[in-house]
Amino acid sequence: MDPAYPQRTRIYQNHHLDSTRWDVIEQRPNDIIVSTAYKCGTTWTQTIVLHLIFQDLEFRQLSEFSPWIEFRRNELQKIKETVANQTHRRCLKSHVPADAVPYSPDARYVVVGRDARDVFMSMWNHYSNYTEEAYAEFNNPEGRVGGDCPRCPADIHDFWSSWITRGWFDWETDGYPFWSNFRHIQSWWDFRHLENVHFVHYNDLLDKPREEIAALADFLGIACSEEMLGKIVEATSFRSMKSEAEKIAASTNEIFNGGAKTFINKGTNGRWISVLTDEDLEKYETAVTRTLSPDCRSWLEARSEHAESDG
Repeated sequence: MDPAYPQRTRIYQNHHLDSTRWDVIEQRPNDIIVSTAYKCGTTWTQTIVLHLIFQDLEFRQLSEFSPWIEFRRNELQKIKETVANQTHRRCLKSHVPADAVPYSPDARYVVVGRDARDVFMSMWNHYSNYTEEAYAEFNNPEGRVGGDCPRCPADIHDFWSSWITRGWFDWETDGYPFWSNFRHIQSWWDFRHLENVHFVHYNDLLDKPREEIAALADFLGIACSEEMLGKIVEATSFRSMKSEAEKIAASTNEIFNGGAKTFINKGTNGRWISVLTDEDLEKYETAVTRTLSPDCRSWLEARSEHAESDG
């Protein structure tokens, strides 16, 4: 095991996750792995990458063109067949840290980060809108390791208290009842020096989308004309993504009240300022100091004052 590169040393299995699903995915040299903590702009980034791959403006169902490998809800054999049958360059989604994803020096890893307080506000919208069907599927005992996904608390502060101070897994200290936001980003931050790992900040996609998408295309080795680049920037604006939600994320219709248009929500960075109390922020300070390196923290907390897609 070479510590200079990410290594699979942990297994993540709970009501949402099963990281062992990567074992059935046959890797290809030019695979693109979009690896993010939840609610950091995953759907947004996947959509951008697919536009770059296909060099067109068609919106594609992510469950078919860029599936979330670890998601227990999706039938494993179907995911295996879907990605095996793709003849185009593949874009695969992951929500687990670098210690659970197979690493290849020939693949490209796109890591997206966002201020954890903004992640929380977006996750509140996500969790508080779970349907009865969602809980039934998440808590189906077949193949599940660990306990049920608990119901979302009625009070946002109760959710914050558990999310910022407890981990679902023994080796994590935040993220309950899901998994750690902080460990995910720090696990990749430790390998940011690698040429095949590229970091994208949610706020940079908001502030300077053309520059960020051009940089992403360059990292992926995809030639993109200035004309097409401008069209992709427009196509992936929040207004456009929201209006095309069904084409992108119809698979979420049974999970969320309001379906795909709840999943692709209008989240405003900085909403936590009027929600989180001084006591809440003390808990945040403890969690950040415990898990994040100072430079990773500084990068994540940069410019938390925008509005855009929560996908």
